[in-house]
Amino acid sequence: MSGGAPLSEAEAQCFIGLGLPLLQGYGMTESSPVVSVNRLEDNWPITVGRPLPGVQTRIGENNELQVRGENVMKGYWKRPEDTAKAMTADGWLRTGVQSSLDGVRVRILGRIKEIIVTSTCEKIALADLELAITSDPFFDQAYVIGDNHPFITAFVVLHPAQWKALGAAKCGGSEADDAALNQGPACEIALAHIKEACKRFPHYAVPRVVWCTLEPWTIENAMMTPTLKLKLKLNNLAARYATRIDAIYGGQGG
Repeated sequence: MSGGAPLSEAEAQCFIGLGLPLLQGYGMTESSPVVSVNRLEDNWPITVGRPLPGVQTRIGENNELQVRGENVMKGYWKRPEDTAKAMTADGWLRTGVQSSLDGVRVRILGRIKEIIVTSTCEKIALADLELAITSDPFFDQAYVIGDNHPFITAFVVLHPAQWKALGAAKCGGSEADDAALNQGPACEIALAHIKEACKRFPHYAVPRVVWCTLEPWTIENAMMTPTLKLKLKLNNLAARYATRIDAIYGGQGG
């Protein structure tokens, strides 16, 4: 079973092709916790499967997946205001994820808070884009921005061994300093990898600018939570790269 974070379709198909029946599902604590899951006899990796018996799903405002059933919580303990925000007026749980329904199968598009809108009014799911980038072994981590900006920028942590094998030699060294790493050939190599990894996305979603580092984002440097999620992107990572972000968008990509 796979859950807790998005699984790329390519990875799922790889495991299935090797004979390992990897089944992806979706749920949240407030739904006790499983909402839907793929079955052995009915596994469609691009979705998180069909709802469990007794669980109802629908698509609400802003393409939000909403859930109803006996598995849904009655509310947060002594937090009536938060409970009211989490539920619709007619008693459906707001999941906070944008989804579509393929028949009754649930397909997750991304978290609403992680759907950005560029200054040209294009909507982009950050999680999908970051997952595509890190599917390339050249990258260990990715952080994508572009909300209310005319193009997308990717901040990436390079895989040290891959960089040494594929990048450093072409750049005449093994630049570990961010300033040196982000000049000329190094950025061109990283951007070429990103464009290839994101080729299935519309052109406006493909990052035009990349900033590289070999320093990983970790729990210790406050860039990641104990559950290995990038921590509060709009705060920690954005603050860390604020000067670079201003330079990128102030110069419109220069």
